[in-house]
Amino acid sequence: MSRQELLSPEGLRIDGRRANELRRTVCKQSVLTQADGSAYYEQGNTKVLAAIYGPREPRLRSNTLNDRAFVNVEFKVAPFSTNERRKRSKGDRRILEIASAVRQTFESVIVATVYPRSQIDVFLHLLQDDGGNVQACINATTLALIDAGIPMTEYICACSAGYIDETPVLDLNHTEESSFETPDLTIAVMPRSGKVTLLQMESRLEITRLEDTMLLATEGCKQIQRIMDSVVRENTRDLVEKYGQ
Repeated sequence: MSRQELLSPEGLRIDGRRANELRRTVCKQSVLTQADGSAYYEQGNTKVLAAIYGPREPRLRSNTLNDRAFVNVEFKVAPFSTNERRKRSKGDRRILEIASAVRQTFESVIVATVYPRSQIDVFLHLLQDDGGNVQACINATTLALIDAGIPMTEYICACSAGYIDETPVLDLNHTEESSFETPDLTIAVMPRSGKVTLLQMESRLEITRLEDTMLLATEGCKQIQRIMDSVVRENTRDLVEKYGQ
């Protein structure tokens, strides 16, 4: 698919959004009763379910750390999540990359020293794939960790951005990501402090365009943080009303 098809002369993308618009974002906490914390995150047609178990005793002795908790991340893709119906193994390279990106993002944010010699398990399940899988997994994990009561120094919010027809665009969908001519950058930041915890690029991007792309993605992260914060506050109010009396 060419660039001309991805962006109309009126400045609209294939899904009707303008260049700086996020896809519709829906999220919810406490969606699983058996998990210590859980969240559902939907951005456009990308849907992720996150579950947190722990802190608990490590399953393997090698995961026991004397000074902090070990953070374990497992990522699975539902066979029906894409048009190509196939079961992916745990050793799939893309699955391992996403799990590693999420783990590295949160290792520096979770206050793991509170739980020495323990393990925090993060289970992510991609229910539908329409692009932005890494950012959806990170945002879902943030909400699930908050729901589980795991202390973090700050919110972690992620968003992607790229370039189409010399125009920076926010929050790429699957069709835009799949275009070989569209650079794709994913960033995870702490919106309050501005610290970057993840910067991932799937294709080449000219150095002169990097700053604009990062600024647009960071602005997207701030918008997502406001959405997530309203969900956390609403869920907290519901818990207070339910158990506060």
